[in-house]
Formats: sequence, structure tokens, C-alpha cells
Amino acid sequence: MYLRKTAGPRTVTLPNGTVLSYADLPPVDTRWVASRKATVVYAVEYDLITRKEAIERYGLSDEEFESWRRAIEKHGIHALRVTTLQNYRQF
Repeated sequence: MYLRKTAGPRTVTLPNGTVLSYADLPPVDTRWVASRKATVVYAVEYDLITRKEAIERYGLSDEEFESWRRAIEKHGIHALRVTTLQNYRQF
């Protein structure tokens, strides 16, 4: 098995006790669902990958990533669901 050399940690432990690793990150060409968005945000927040790396890897804009981060911070992972997104938007 080949392990890619990284500058940061290979795994991080989240506050709820789950372990997040590079293998848990969604594929580059993923279909975005709330849990995958949250995984990317948690990976950045707990220093598994850098924000810049996440934005480049997944082709996100800085504003899009920030909106995911804010949604989780204010309302939890359920705020990332597209069907309930309008409930959490502030006009």
C-alpha cells in the first residue's frame, strides 16, 4: 500500500470521537451532499487539509466554502441540505 507523503497529520480526531483521514475525504468529482460538504469543512477546521488545498482540490470558490462553514457553525450539518437551504438563508 502506498501512502502519500503529507505535511500535516494523516488522521485527526473530531470532538465526537470519530477519526477523519484522507481516505474519508470525498472524491474530487463528487456529487455534493450535506455529509460530504461537512467532511470537507471538518477536514479543514481540524487541519487535515488546508483551506487552499480544499478549494483547489474540489474546485470551490472561497465564498462557497465559507458559506458551508458558516452554515455548520450556525445551524449544524442539516443546514447544508439543498432542500432546506432556503430556511437558513438570510435575505
